[in-house]
Amino acid sequence: MSIFSYIRSIYALDTIDTRFTNSSGTPYRTVIDNRAENAVANAKRDDSIPGAGVRTDHSGRPIAQPSNWKTPEFYFYYFVFITIVPYMFWVAYDVSRPSDPNYHKYEALLSPGWIPGRKIDVSDAQYHSFRTNVPYLALLLTFHPILRRLYDAFRPVPSRSNSPKPNGSSYISVADGDARLEQRASFDFGFAFIFLTALHGFSAIKIVIILYINHCIATQLPRKYIPAATWIFNICTLFANELSGGYKFEKMAHFISPLDGVGLDSSSALHSWGAWLDSYGGIMSRWEIQFNLTVLRLISFNLDYYWSLDRRGGGAIEKKQLDPSNLSERDRISTPPSAKDFSFRNYFAYATYAPLFLAGPIITFNDYISQAKYPPASIEKSRTIKYGIRFLLCLLAIEFLLHFDYCVAISKGNPDWSDYTPAQLSLLSYFNLHVLWLKLLLPWRFFRLWSLVDGIDPPENMIRCLSNNPSTIAFWRGWHRSYNKFLVRYLYIPLGGASSRTWVETVRTIFNYVVVFTFVALWHDIKLNLLIWGWLIVLFMMPEIIAGILFPRKRWENNLTAYRVLCGFGVVGNLMMMMMANLVGFAVGVDGLKSIIHGIFRDYSGLVFLVTASCVLFVGIQVMFEVREAEMRKGIFLRC
Repeated sequence: MSIFSYIRSIYALDTIDTRFTNSSGTPYRTVIDNRAENAVANAKRDDSIPGAGVRTDHSGRPIAQPSNWKTPEFYFYYFVFITIVPYMFWVAYDVSRPSDPNYHKYEALLSPGWIPGRKIDVSDAQYHSFRTNVPYLALLLTFHPILRRLYDAFRPVPSRSNSPKPNGSSYISVADGDARLEQRASFDFGFAFIFLTALHGFSAIKIVIILYINHCIATQLPRKYIPAATWIFNICTLFANELSGGYKFEKMAHFISPLDGVGLDSSSALHSWGAWLDSYGGIMSRWEIQFNLTVLRLISFNLDYYWSLDRRGGGAIEKKQLDPSNLSERDRISTPPSAKDFSFRNYFAYATYAPLFLAGPIITFNDYISQAKYPPASIEKSRTIKYGIRFLLCLLAIEFLLHFDYCVAISKGNPDWSDYTPAQLSLLSYFNLHVLWLKLLLPWRFFRLWSLVDGIDPPENMIRCLSNNPSTIAFWRGWHRSYNKFLVRYLYIPLGGASSRTWVETVRTIFNYVVVFTFVALWHDIKLNLLIWGWLIVLFMMPEIIAGILFPRKRWENNLTAYRVLCGFGVVGNLMMMMMANLVGFAVGVDGLKSIIHGIFRDYSGLVFLVTASCVLFVGIQVMFEVREAEMRKGIFLRC
């Protein structure tokens, strides 16, 4: 493989996650076994040409369209990209130079940079925290897998002479799978106590208590009460964690024994003891901030356990005649483990699994147990190395961006938006969203990398770059994808999913969206901005849903080029609404957005800029469409 082919493979969808290029119903071992004989055919594959195995539309023609990359239309688009994209960076850089009149307002928010002559904007608290802790996280990524291998060496899986061993194509027996689960879960269980204590100090006790109560809800309540009790308990836990500030020991001491002059000595001792416990809060004393992700794992365990009770009449593996060591992703998620695997030890090991504890991605309990028993074939050393390289490239990208574009510091420096031109306002907001995207991408990719090194393959959270999303609905399928999969499995489908066959079903679908995004907003944080953001997302989905009903693709199958152009015009407005919603939720808030919009439209130049920006967006959208067509020509049909 040449150096250019290797670089290209780093950016392949398959490098990010094998789930993107293979059916969720196909075991990945089968893909590996057929890889050599399919390599040539896949390289030449073109699903825009009719043939066997090609997905077709209602008229029997291929869904994938012939390539447009070498057409005059797209040569014009290349010219726009070559000229406009550098200009976009220049506009943001120009207002981030020391010579800018407003530089003094945010200079104090900048830090010394490693690029000569430039400071760096690390005023975003989340990215600053991640950036500061990268060396310590790298040590964890190195030593945690080493500790596991040492543990495995001192407590090896017992060998069985009558049990086939894994040798590439053969399987791991059920007995070996159980032994491997025993080994892995025992290590994860023990390491979790060390990890939680280091992270949260004595507050680890609070986490253990919450986990224990949740486990009791699943295993001790009558079956019919489990779903409702699970959701009520965990949503109440989110509110209680926020409102109580993490249940400070000193506050609990005041509640148990108020200082009212009676029993003063004993009360003072209790309060002092509570304050002493609070003083040992570990590396992250505010444990409740990161606990939102753990809540999702608690819900996953309880509902997986609840659904498993329907299948206790016989093993699902035996009924489907599946090889438990070679399950597809769909079967790993939907097939419950045996009753004994729902033990408190396995549950605790899953809920506090170190690589995924702080930021995810989210993996279901069923999937965790399956991968703990049988090593997933999708984890290959070469792919993991390329995934690690891609993470480093993303880290380098945000570092360069924050050295030359101070969009976050500008927004935090009490700016007078009237000092900026419409182009400057819009592009500062645009790059602010990209910083938001990158600061979330990096922790998710890092912790998934750690998990891959440790032998667990969770879903990738980010499929597309922020600038490669022409659909609001598809955007939310690809943004925080493991969370989206969680919502679909545990909330959206139980609510009834989506349907637009009748107006009643359409209204119900909208109601389901409102419920889901209200939960999403409250789950992120109990703030009005985020609640408004959640409702804005649903509101801004409506035009796309309505347009999909009024202009279905099947009516345009004889003129798909006109349909592509029509969709492009619609998506321009869609993207603007999506950017506004995310600015409200995660960047400048409602007041900041009002100021930005007022600044853009304060004179005629704002309207001129809006028309120009819409044309540029249209060009970008056509390229987004063609990227997806290129994937479909290779047989990859992603819904985002």
